[in-house]
Amino acid sequence: MNAGDRLDPQIKELGHFIGGKHVNGASGRFGEVFNPTAGRLTGRVALASKSETESAIANAHAAFPDWANTSPQTRARVMFRFKELIEKNMEQLMMLVASEHGKVLSDAKGSIQRGLEVVEFACGIPHLLKGEFSDSIASGMDVYSMRQPLGVCAGITPFNFPAMVPMWMFPMAIACGNTFILKPSEKDPSCPMRLAELLLEAGAPPGVLNVLNGDKVAVDTLLTDPRVQAVSFVGSTPIARYVFATASVNGKRVQSMGGAKNHMVVMPDADIDSVAEALMGAAYGSAGERCMAISVAVPVGEKTGNNLIEAMAPRVRALKIGSSLDNASEMGPLVTQVHRDKVKSYVDLGVKEGASLVVDGREFRQQDNPGGFFIGGCLFDKVNRDMRIYKEEIFGPVLSVVRARNFDEALSLPDQHEYGNGVAIFTRNGDVARNFANKVQCGMVGINVPIPVPLSFHTFGGWKNSMFGDMNQHGPEGVRFYTRIKTITARWREGVAPKADFGMPLSR
Repeated sequence: MNAGDRLDPQIKELGHFIGGKHVNGASGRFGEVFNPTAGRLTGRVALASKSETESAIANAHAAFPDWANTSPQTRARVMFRFKELIEKNMEQLMMLVASEHGKVLSDAKGSIQRGLEVVEFACGIPHLLKGEFSDSIASGMDVYSMRQPLGVCAGITPFNFPAMVPMWMFPMAIACGNTFILKPSEKDPSCPMRLAELLLEAGAPPGVLNVLNGDKVAVDTLLTDPRVQAVSFVGSTPIARYVFATASVNGKRVQSMGGAKNHMVVMPDADIDSVAEALMGAAYGSAGERCMAISVAVPVGEKTGNNLIEAMAPRVRALKIGSSLDNASEMGPLVTQVHRDKVKSYVDLGVKEGASLVVDGREFRQQDNPGGFFIGGCLFDKVNRDMRIYKEEIFGPVLSVVRARNFDEALSLPDQHEYGNGVAIFTRNGDVARNFANKVQCGMVGINVPIPVPLSFHTFGGWKNSMFGDMNQHGPEGVRFYTRIKTITARWREGVAPKADFGMPLSR
């Protein structure tokens, strides 16, 4: 970026949101923010230094004692007001997501709604924090437990869901009595900043939610500072593994979600038109930039495979690709030119590896936005498990069809893949579906549901190299992750104090 960009009124500058205030960046380092539809630079975002990150941690640390001592009912009322403010400002939040990420408006709204559902779940925190009680476990003795907050928690979130994934983290953490530092993606930082403003407006005290923009410098500080008690992460598997290893060795509780390669098994009895419609949304929605996107279709039997390709090819060619702000668009651009070019390189690789490119979207140009970061939908057939386009996460609108001869071969594909985030099966046979759900080695399973993301009162998380840590996100697992349990054994007994007992304490 040249010096003139700093004076351009079209280029906005974003700093941080610390202690309830907007704070300018002081490191002198910045990241670039683009409008992916136009392919135009629209802003620059400050990248925090170590000292700026430590300042954010100090603010959250100072705010923790009072917030932890605030009643759960009061914290719930803040969440209720936050929910109302999100609904009131939905249009603005949608526009921020669409204009910086490239999601079409319907997808942007849907992603915010899925985050909002976690806020709704957090409104029930007085009930969710209730402990257990056992009376008279011995003479005059009771045992009871309570859940207490951890302290300062941190969330490191990806570019593909600038509203939803942060809201999978901080509402649960804050409702449980923690304070929070959100380090969102520097590619689309405006929506997270707006969410922090809304939570402050809802009544959360300054310092309860802080938004720190940054890169590896900020991340490493959060992972190693002893005042940070827990870290939540969503991103690629190499970084997820690094976050887990670094934070864990520094004594923190960690949930670290990595990459995915989600399969959809198509049995011969499935309705192909229904499958094709489901695959269109699951593979090409959000331009494939979803950790739960279906990127591998597994038709069982030659006829099923042929029918699936015949149904999918015209649909992929007919995708309405355009501006993220156009209600007619079904798919928008990718988030950056660098990422668009990376996806194209995977399509090049698939051709080189010998897969059959049935629909080639590499040369797509959006007429009204020729400089946008667009690529058309791509469809590969005759992909095999040894190809890199099958093994690696592409994170773009590229669907690979891997044909299987029978159910066991189809099941072996997700089972033997290094990722185990989500999987789906389409069939009319309940026995096959139940057998598949019980045996498949993945964390989330859809039966005639293409993207099986659980609702907020259940829990989200994958297996194998898709997730590092023992506790998943949101739902009851979220409450457990953001609290620690304390168990109290109490005796109130009349009469003479008992004599010393040097044996193992027993119930009497």
